[in-house]
Amino acid sequence: MKVLVINAGSSSLKYQLYNMMDESVLAKGLVERIGMDSSILTHKPTGREDVTEVSEILEHTTAIRKVIDILTHKENGVLDSVNEIQAVGHRVVHGGEAFKESALVDDAAKAEIRRLFDLAPLHNPAAMMGIRAAELNMPGVPQVMVFDTAFHQTMPEKAYLYAIPRVLYKKYKVRRYGAHGTSHDFVSKAAAEYLDRPVEDLKIITCHVGNGGSVTAVKGGVSVDTSMGMTPLEGLMMGTRSGDLDPAIVPYVMNKEELSVSEVNSMLNKHSGLLAISGISSDMREITEGMENGDANSTLAFEMYEYRLRKYIGSYAAAMNGVDVIVFTAGVGENSVVLRQKVCEQLTYLGVELDEALNAVRSGEPRRITTANSKVDVLVVPTNEELVIARDTHRIVLNSK
Repeated sequence: MKVLVINAGSSSLKYQLYNMMDESVLAKGLVERIGMDSSILTHKPTGREDVTEVSEILEHTTAIRKVIDILTHKENGVLDSVNEIQAVGHRVVHGGEAFKESALVDDAAKAEIRRLFDLAPLHNPAAMMGIRAAELNMPGVPQVMVFDTAFHQTMPEKAYLYAIPRVLYKKYKVRRYGAHGTSHDFVSKAAAEYLDRPVEDLKIITCHVGNGGSVTAVKGGVSVDTSMGMTPLEGLMMGTRSGDLDPAIVPYVMNKEELSVSEVNSMLNKHSGLLAISGISSDMREITEGMENGDANSTLAFEMYEYRLRKYIGSYAAAMNGVDVIVFTAGVGENSVVLRQKVCEQLTYLGVELDEALNAVRSGEPRRITTANSKVDVLVVPTNEELVIARDTHRIVLNSK
């Protein structure tokens, strides 16, 4: 089976085409600036040169058509016909309580996703645009939704409920849902496989640290707590998101600055985090460079970022009464040598003993960065959310036949 994986944003669309016989990637790419007359399609067929096209792409239906055209192109494509695509898998951020696992796209599922728009206003509407566009371009091809929140549906009430009137949960399902579930699921299993130990026997703390970031406590292979909340705003300090803060700050600042709800929401999601503290960038690479050049604001931004990450690791070690494995993944987690070093240097009380030479190695494979004497294994595991989506899509479509 060949599976097309789609991750649709409001103005972008990422794709990967898998041959599930050996889980190889036939091609991948990105459509940027959807809605503009200078949209960019970057197509990367495996083993061949990249192709870039600039054209007018005003909405997602056209974007998917362009993707299909390039995938079936005589010179640059990897398919003879669109009919070779036997299933489409979509990343959907929020599945609420309705979806505890990935699901086939049908009318009921789409209606539920629309109902959840308020819980993920930046993500779910975009996912629905991707689903609709795929339906129009590939009618009859089965589609599957894979949810960022599904992995965290194993959390107990004590972890997912907020200490606010229960009526708000009963009426509006106000609770912790988490995100990055496909990544936390993938790297926790990959870590257990790397260590050649059953995931059911391990207490793992997974740190998905990129422009967005979250930490998850994985006990016995299931999520028991996670740092993101009802929305992806709670938890760690991120590239442009504030993470945890006193909720009283919101009405206080709204009153003082005469801000609307949408304005304060934009402030917390798009103008906070590393960007706000450093004053220069939301990118950890630029923050690290600024820190190395002696920029005080960059240094403060890095120290706040590292400190909050380390606090979550400590709290989840307490929540699980111990930890066997700590995993770093995603853009920052996989690539920032200095962040991993600073975090691990302050986890000696857990028995973490960092090997600086191993930590400095750059590799696309899972690897250990602690010494043989370390009581806790610290690993760097490249995440692969697209492969999780492809696997779930393949499994669900096969089982539905």
